Amino acid sequence: MSRSIDELLPAKPDTRLRIYAWTPNDPPADYVGLIKVGETTKADVNLRIRQSQGQMQQAYTLHVDEPADRPDGTVFRDSDVRQRLIDKGFANPVLGSSREWIRCTPDDVRTAVTELRLGQQLTGTHHQTFPMRTEQAAAVDRTLAYYASIWAEDPQETPRFLWNAKMRFGKTFTTYQLAKRLGADAGRPVKVLVVTFKPAVEDSWQTDLESHADFDGWQYLSASTGRDPQTADRDRPLVYFGSFQDLLGRDRQTGLIKAKNEWIHTTNWDLVVFDEYHFGAWRDSAQELFAGEDAAVARQELAAEFNPDLAAFEEGLAELSENEDAFLPITTRAYLYLSGTPFKALANGEFIEEQIFNWTYTDEQRAKAAYATAHPGERNPYAALPEMRLLTYQMPDELIAIAHQGEFDEFDLGAFFEADGTGTNAAFRHKDDVQKWLDIIRGGYLPTQVEAMRMGTRPPFPYSDARLLPYLQHSLWFLPSVAACEAMANLLAESHNTFWHDYTVLTVAGPRAGIGLDALPPVRAAIGDGHETKTITLSCGKLTTGVTVKQWSAILMLRNLNSPETYFQAAFRVQSPWSIPNPDGDDPKAEAVLKPVCFVFDFAPTRALRQLADYGMGLSPETPNPERAVEELVNFLPVLAYDGSNMTQVDAGGILDIAMSGTSATLLARKWESAILVNVDNATLRKIMGNAEAMAAVMNIEGFRALGSAIFETVVNKSESVAETKRERGDSLDRDERKVLTAEEREYKSKRKQIQEKLIKFATRIPAFMYLTDYRENTLQDVITKLEPDLFKAVTGLTVADFHLLVNLGVFNATHMNQAIFAFRRYEDASLAYTGIDSHPGLRHYGLYDTVVAVDSAEALAG
Repeated sequence: MSRSIDELLPAKPDTRLRIYAWTPNDPPADYVGLIKVGETTKADVNLRIRQSQGQMQQAYTLHVDEPADRPDGTVFRDSDVRQRLIDKGFANPVLGSSREWIRCTPDDVRTAVTELRLGQQLTGTHHQTFPMRTEQAAAVDRTLAYYASIWAEDPQETPRFLWNAKMRFGKTFTTYQLAKRLGADAGRPVKVLVVTFKPAVEDSWQTDLESHADFDGWQYLSASTGRDPQTADRDRPLVYFGSFQDLLGRDRQTGLIKAKNEWIHTTNWDLVVFDEYHFGAWRDSAQELFAGEDAAVARQELAAEFNPDLAAFEEGLAELSENEDAFLPITTRAYLYLSGTPFKALANGEFIEEQIFNWTYTDEQRAKAAYATAHPGERNPYAALPEMRLLTYQMPDELIAIAHQGEFDEFDLGAFFEADGTGTNAAFRHKDDVQKWLDIIRGGYLPTQVEAMRMGTRPPFPYSDARLLPYLQHSLWFLPSVAACEAMANLLAESHNTFWHDYTVLTVAGPRAGIGLDALPPVRAAIGDGHETKTITLSCGKLTTGVTVKQWSAILMLRNLNSPETYFQAAFRVQSPWSIPNPDGDDPKAEAVLKPVCFVFDFAPTRALRQLADYGMGLSPETPNPERAVEELVNFLPVLAYDGSNMTQVDAGGILDIAMSGTSATLLARKWESAILVNVDNATLRKIMGNAEAMAAVMNIEGFRALGSAIFETVVNKSESVAETKRERGDSLDRDERKVLTAEEREYKSKRKQIQEKLIKFATRIPAFMYLTDYRENTLQDVITKLEPDLFKAVTGLTVADFHLLVNLGVFNATHMNQAIFAFRRYEDASLAYTGIDSHPGLRHYGLYDTVVAVDSAEALAG
């Protein structure tokens, strides 16, 4: 669905909540000494007071008119002010149906407002009563149904389930609802262990448990609560929170479980939850995020993200990926895995479709639109979640020329914003060109102005378009290094850059900014309530994950990022909701949304669209057509691209054309030679060993008969034996024993490599078959179901049924094969179109591929 630029750049609401207090000038006897406390979003408080009086208009005095914003962007309500005064001992008489009158002075009201603004709030527990949203209830129901199906087959089996749930899904609250149902089914108090890879998320786990009425009486324990778990009440539900690094780590001296955590391994848990489940993928993303920091600070940042003992964490990840079952000596009825970007888990086929509940950005925005249509006039529970916009800009040739990379001269943000020096001495190597870039984004660069006049259009540059400027009142600029952040701060402060002097520039990079969340308070202080201030936050990694700053409405991507996890973890910083439910206190259905949309600005279009395409396909691996997945994403994340003269909306096909530009027969061949196409971990090898048909099928693949079927058992047994010995003996191993273990490791790793190579060699035959067949394949499922059986067996050596069986067992990675097949199809279609061949009428051909040389033969792709 294409929308006009005006529709995609809506006006930003200028609304804020205010607390007011007034008294009638000639009050009735019952009202003497009372003051009425209320709230409104109307700019004229007096208008709201007169409205609330209805027909009984009377003279009054307005004593208090104060904003209800806190520095973090949240608001407090008139009910909070009244409750604060009541708790101080001030009377709150019921007058008719009204409870808004308090027997106190205007100064008492002002004091209560100040206390609430400064965070001296009441700490009432279990006061929330909201129910689960539809998708949250669906997640619980589907998970329980899957658990039940596994237990029905084998009561001793421990099922695993993944929630691929975007941030703000409400994973903590929904997890507790799942645990409550498990406890009800078991007929006893439930015991839940929450293991996280990011200890900083503890606050939400504790807050959700202690604030909702559904969990009244539950116990929350962690290392930070200071309570001895052995003293917990066994007759009440228990939640214990801990970090992966601490709970599952070993004592370095003995190699044994830490003494303080032995009780965790001896407890029979009902549910073990792995939060922020990305394993090495999250670690890799974090390493990319902090690549701009100097080495010492980067390591500190990583430690702050994971655990002070980063080395132990990395060792644990390595051991866990080698042999997960043996590394988790925990007794539990079920596992639940939570992640907003589980790309690695999805790509590696760790979970089959029946084990996954998906709730992506697309799902969220689709639900938002559907609810508004189905429930007109009601408060939309998704209304405050802003729709994202991606605006990409092709830089002028003169700027691209000084910082380009790769065969297609992509704009290299890292090279363009390269800087040297520290503090006030930091400066860009291409300072004059960065100055031109600053002029461009505020619409002051002469060549682009001339081009705009010639074309009769004025493209919306971030800091020049009146529709965009309100959303850039508070923005995050994501730069490549500490030096670049400091150089940008220096450049913006120079006397000739008067436009930028209206903004408070905050540099949150390097050791001076603090480590981890220590960098956040100065940002919050500078932003304040967000209405009168204007800020630019410069970062090369800090505050780009796990942080909510409601007032941020735009991010400028000014560095090269390789992974969609990293890109969207940073981008989603600006998608946090900012709204005021029931702003005037008289309509529970009303909500003032202060941020209906948010913006990502990117100046390397090809790279940006490649990330978007990877994100769309990566989070929807079950979608039959990858183009459809991207199409659904951009329906709710519209893309506007400026090509140097015009800015137009880009559809899914155009995004994929640009994202895949440069695809060649050589690159496609490499896709089919990649190790990620096959799985040779112990779990997969066990599946082959346990299935006679699968073993027979594998033995039909070229080269496997020479290896022999015993190779599978050798790899599994030796790898598990080595891992077990290391765990039990640890540092007590002598030199000779270590040599033996090392030799055994080399042996099983070499044999595992042989298995992998034979499977990859088989995979390279698939594109050769696809080239010979007349069918149009979009996915692996198409290859399996639309094949010519005799031709497939002649080319690959396997029957269609054998191949289908091995795919279902996870021997071949369906997600990565889908992507390789889709790339092949687009390449082949364009190649045929280029040569004038249209053997499949009605197929869509893609303009950017018309210059690609046709495929000469199947062998060119099969290597």
